[in-house]
Amino acid sequence: MNGTGSSPSLHDQNKPADVDAQILHALEVIHDPWSQNFQRQIASQYLEEVKLDKEAPYHGFGLASAKAKPAVVRHFGLSLLDHAIRHRWADYTLEQRTALREWVLALSDSVAADDPLYLRNKIAEIWVEVAKRSWVLDWMDMDELLVRLWNGSVVQKTLVLTILETLSEDIFGHEDAAAGLRGTDLNRAFVDIFTPATVLTEQFPSRETSINVRYAQEGWLSRIGDLIDWCTNEAQIDEPQRACAVKGLCTIKSVIGWIIPKALVKTRSVRRICRCLAAANLSVQLAAVDALYTLYNRSRFSEDDFRDLVCPFFGQDIIELLQRLYEWSVVDATNIDEEKYLLSKKFSEMIFNIGRLLEERPSLITQDNDLGSFFDLLLSIVKNKSLHVSIPALHLWAKLLGSDKLGGSPAVTARIGDLLETCSHRMIRYEALPENSSNPSIIFLNDDVDTMPERHAFLGNYSRFCNQIVETIVQKQPVDALYHILSQADHVLDHLYDGEPSFQPQTYSKTSVPLLRIDAQFSVIEAALKGCAKWLSNRGNSTDDPLIKERVIQLAVGFATGPLKRNAPFSFRVFEYTLDTRCPDDPACAIYSDAVKDLHGFCLHQLQRLAMRFPDYLITIYNEVEKRIDALRQSAVDEQTRVRYSSVLFIITHRATSVEEHPREARLELSLQPLTLQWQSNDLSHSLSSFDGFCGLVGLGGIQRYVSARSLHQVQEWSSHPLDEEGKLLQLRMQTALERLPLRATKTLLSVSVERLEPGSSTHNMACELWQKKIPLILPNLLRFISQAHAFHDSANWAHLPPDSKHIVHRILTDRFWQVGISTGSRDDFYAKVGDTKTTLEGFASSVRATLRAVRETGYRILFYMSLLGDQFYGHEELPGPLARALFTDACALSIHQMAILVEMIRPIIDNCPAALRSHFLPPILAALFQQLDRKASAEWDKSERRNEGAAEGDNLADEMRDESILRQLTFTSVTVVVGLLDPQKINPPGPDTVIQEASADSPKSVPNSIRSFVLNTPEILKPVILFCTHALRMRDTRSCSFITRVLRSLVPEFDGPSPVAVDVREFISTEVLKACITSLHDSYFVDLQKDLAQLIASVVTTYGPKTETPRQILLSLPGMNSEKVDRAMQQLFKAQQNSRQQRALVLDLLAGLRGVSISEQGKIAKPDTKKLRYAMQERYMTVDAESDGRKEASPDLAGIANMFGQPEMR
Repeated sequence: MNGTGSSPSLHDQNKPADVDAQILHALEVIHDPWSQNFQRQIASQYLEEVKLDKEAPYHGFGLASAKAKPAVVRHFGLSLLDHAIRHRWADYTLEQRTALREWVLALSDSVAADDPLYLRNKIAEIWVEVAKRSWVLDWMDMDELLVRLWNGSVVQKTLVLTILETLSEDIFGHEDAAAGLRGTDLNRAFVDIFTPATVLTEQFPSRETSINVRYAQEGWLSRIGDLIDWCTNEAQIDEPQRACAVKGLCTIKSVIGWIIPKALVKTRSVRRICRCLAAANLSVQLAAVDALYTLYNRSRFSEDDFRDLVCPFFGQDIIELLQRLYEWSVVDATNIDEEKYLLSKKFSEMIFNIGRLLEERPSLITQDNDLGSFFDLLLSIVKNKSLHVSIPALHLWAKLLGSDKLGGSPAVTARIGDLLETCSHRMIRYEALPENSSNPSIIFLNDDVDTMPERHAFLGNYSRFCNQIVETIVQKQPVDALYHILSQADHVLDHLYDGEPSFQPQTYSKTSVPLLRIDAQFSVIEAALKGCAKWLSNRGNSTDDPLIKERVIQLAVGFATGPLKRNAPFSFRVFEYTLDTRCPDDPACAIYSDAVKDLHGFCLHQLQRLAMRFPDYLITIYNEVEKRIDALRQSAVDEQTRVRYSSVLFIITHRATSVEEHPREARLELSLQPLTLQWQSNDLSHSLSSFDGFCGLVGLGGIQRYVSARSLHQVQEWSSHPLDEEGKLLQLRMQTALERLPLRATKTLLSVSVERLEPGSSTHNMACELWQKKIPLILPNLLRFISQAHAFHDSANWAHLPPDSKHIVHRILTDRFWQVGISTGSRDDFYAKVGDTKTTLEGFASSVRATLRAVRETGYRILFYMSLLGDQFYGHEELPGPLARALFTDACALSIHQMAILVEMIRPIIDNCPAALRSHFLPPILAALFQQLDRKASAEWDKSERRNEGAAEGDNLADEMRDESILRQLTFTSVTVVVGLLDPQKINPPGPDTVIQEASADSPKSVPNSIRSFVLNTPEILKPVILFCTHALRMRDTRSCSFITRVLRSLVPEFDGPSPVAVDVREFISTEVLKACITSLHDSYFVDLQKDLAQLIASVVTTYGPKTETPRQILLSLPGMNSEKVDRAMQQLFKAQQNSRQQRALVLDLLAGLRGVSISEQGKIAKPDTKKLRYAMQERYMTVDAESDGRKEASPDLAGIANMFGQPEMR
């Protein structure tokens, strides 16, 4: 068929002849700027109806092939063909499919240089859609037709390249449903036509050759290489050549990640791409770097392939070319050429990939290779003023230095001094420099990073690599490196205030130049200290700046507990120095005063750390230590500080194993006696028995009356209203009330009793004995503290507040906090703002929150430390029920953030439960936890959805982003608990600091005695857990939803048995879970999770389909489904049980009419600026909590599927 006629099967001669005219008129109405909206709506509706008409392909070809018609009309014609091929191909006969294909071929033959690019791309797209459905089935000569097109004009060559690139991406790169349904047929055929025939014969001598899909012997890799050579042969490249070369390189890039390496060698592809690096055209160079990046991002090469493809890059000629290209690409921060700068960044990433391969297999490098020149190139990239250009090379140096074979090689050693100098200068805290700084690195950083969270994350990664390099260099050359580092630090200390005003408390700043200078040097020394410690394991202060004093102590303690840990007298000198370190406080200078308080707290922590590390030495001079600490304790201004000083003596006594146990136990018992009596106080129990009594106990007794009398609900800006004397008195009362309570002292002494102790050790056993009889005395009132603190968040308990003002409770108790991904300013800015509002109504509310937070979180921490005592905590018979009620009865009244903290607290308590006591302790805890989590998270997500649906122009986007980000944190925190419980690989309870790993999907059944097995065999827990998982499938957090789909997939095989519980769960999963999956699949928000959702649907259908009709009935209840279609899909799913990709493709194809479409596919957002596109490697250096930077796209209208199932830091 020549494509100029019509197929009788696709065109009804009895139809009116004016359809084309009506289509033209409708398009004119839509694109006419003077048309009314209702006219456009009618026209759009008509065009949608045309798409559904069986003659749509006929009209589409007619419009698309009419060269005289406007481009927008021709594009609509192509859209009609595309729609028919995508959605009705299976309904066409062989004759109709052939007609469609002939039309596509005719359109391809007729492309011309004056056709708009988007028309040519659309023709290529339609060709690809036909190929994915019929090539190698009833269309065998596609390769020959492509070669014929290739032999035509440059425009036709570009069309062929677009077709090949798109096919490669859909077959190998994307989760494309149409390509996935064809299994390995398309993969094999595409490899066949791209690879030279001689390579195929050599690599696969026994391959099947009965079906021939290729034309000629050379293959497309060779043809495209020849084209690139032709395009770049001239000194000056014209526009058609440039476009063709770039397209050829993009096509090479799409195949270079999977093509047989020998084919690249045979066709000299790498040499050809490298020639493009020398081309006098920036876009060609960019495309060449992209292709090389993709090639060397491959995970493995054989030894021969490594020698042929990787080793040449260490040859002198190529390194010289790379050096010239890099030097040419370097840009000035004051005049950034965006395209050249983009080339620099991509070039650096490419070099990282090449160097990574070198680090993995250095033994394959030959004597002819010039590694020294390569390392010089790498060093020059590290020195680039742009940290984004520098970081891949910095990362690579960290890897190379850690390599056993390369780290000590002469080529690396010769460059260590230069590298150490560069890293030392780069360890300054760039985040402390102002954004308008003239520092070139800051200028580049402003150009590269859009958000403050990304900035913090990126700079943190950069600093980490610098630290790692310094640490490794010191480990390898400790004497020379330490001499250089300490000399440099000594010089900085001697000239700390050169060019700067002398230290004055009145002008104190945490980001002063002297502080940043010395901070960078101390960071270098800290890294050097770690390196020195590793080397050993394998074989005073002249400023009143509190932060500098803090860093000095940190380093001194690091030396005492690290390299000099065997030098006990030195450790005692550090202990004494830390005891003596003080800064005079000046309350009139708020920032300085806060820094002084932080220093004193830090000193106490370091004293505890030294006491834990050297108890046996300190016990020998206990009397002297006790005398010094008693003097400090008596001069302390608050009870918490006094308790922390006492804890140092407690640690020494408890952990000094060189002294007999009996006198130590007697001394410890004596020190705990006052605390135990305080918990047993009748007055304490009486106060905690009522809500009002609790409020009076913690200093919140007059809060309700004060709030009502000052009409806080009528004040908009609390931070601008100064606090009156009564308010200040209430603030002071809250602070002093907390100091009288036994909470903080108990937390401190419990923590030092159990932290960093191995269960079963003598000191741990002593702690268990010490606290065994005290836990029952503490727990009743401790649980009342937590319960009443939670109840305070329920406005119904604010009985003294008028009903019309109770909404103010939420505002009073909503935390202010700074967090990456939520706050826009820096942490210091946040704390400065908080400090400025201390004496305002906002500061008053902050004091209320701080009081409650102290009670809640101190109570949580005490429970955690008790859990580390094992059976002494978990074995109490009456604990589980009261504990569950105290923690979760009023949990939903907490804010989202506070609920997330509660979940984080309960997770290690669950993990630490001994296996023998799970059935006693966990059921009421886990049941209540997941009931409240499900209730809270579901309600908050519903609220978020309603808010987004009613979003208006003037809404506060920052608040919405913050609230949704916190909600995502709660959701993911909850999901990690689920993963920790149901991970099939988890057998024994881990330590409290264990990081939960992702659940493996489709895992074997549960291991006996695992926490997973216990949960699955305890219906009281299983029901709320699975219900939460089902609802989590609809919560709009992709990370959480991805984890949940994998957890549920691992659960599906567990319930294929005949037991009543298995039957009930199987039916629930077959209905509710399946419905939730299909609903999310319909939602465009979850478009990136469609393959996960499809895999879960496939698991449910294939596992439960033979045992129950429910999955089939659910599928049949969907719009557009019939028995034949569903049964055919289910049979194909059963056959493809060993091929997960094909299963996903089958599900996505079956539900194609219900699947959501991404925002970019809907045309609702513009294509991103290619200059700003980030590669996966760039993203690894910048991680962000928030999933979006602006208003989230409104939820899709779900009315159409409503009946689809056939039924109606905180302050």
